[in-house]
This record gives sequence, C-alpha cells and structure tokens, in this order.
Amino acid sequence: MLDVTLQALADPTRRAIVARLAAGESRVTELAAPFAISLNSVSKHVRMLERAKLVSRRVAGREHFISLTPGPMDEAIGWMTQQKALWAWRLGRLEEVLDHG
Repeated sequence: MLDVTLQALADPTRRAIVARLAAGESRVTELAAPFAISLNSVSKHVRMLERAKLVSRRVAGREHFISLTPGPMDEAIGWMTQQKALWAWRLGRLEEVLDHG
C-alpha cells in the first residue's frame, strides 16, 4: 500500500487536493474550482487518491463529498521516519570512521 500512497502523493495536483481536504470535507466541484483543469481531470485525480485510500467519498443525491483519510499517510510517515533514523545512524558511523580513520 505504501507504493500506491507515494505514487498518489507524487503529483502536485493531488497533493493540493489533499491539502484542501485537510480543512474538511468538500464537494468535488469545490475541489476543482482553483485548478485550471477540467472537472473530469480533477475527478481522475480524486479517483487515484481513492485507490490509495487517502480520501473517501460520500454521495448525497447528486453531490459527491470527499473527505481525507490520513491512515495511509501515517504509514508513509512511519516508513520515512524509520529510514531517516537508519540513515542518520549510518552517516554518524561514517563520520566517526572518517574522523578517526
């Protein structure tokens, strides 16, 4: 799932959609408003975020409401935190070797 999450977040438009949803649920048409792309294109971005389980959709009549579901981002943050710690340790060891080499 991490691969799908990172792939979904790799696109700046999708990251902007996620940032807008951090403020709360939004209609698809409201999400599309600030972008200079078609509603259909925004819908494709939303579907990619749905596949990554970063957002969920609620349908009320003809309206589609999108909400942020941060669980997959928590998983990505956890992985990145582990990688950062590992590389900090490795670089620290390398620095020791170089200083005392």
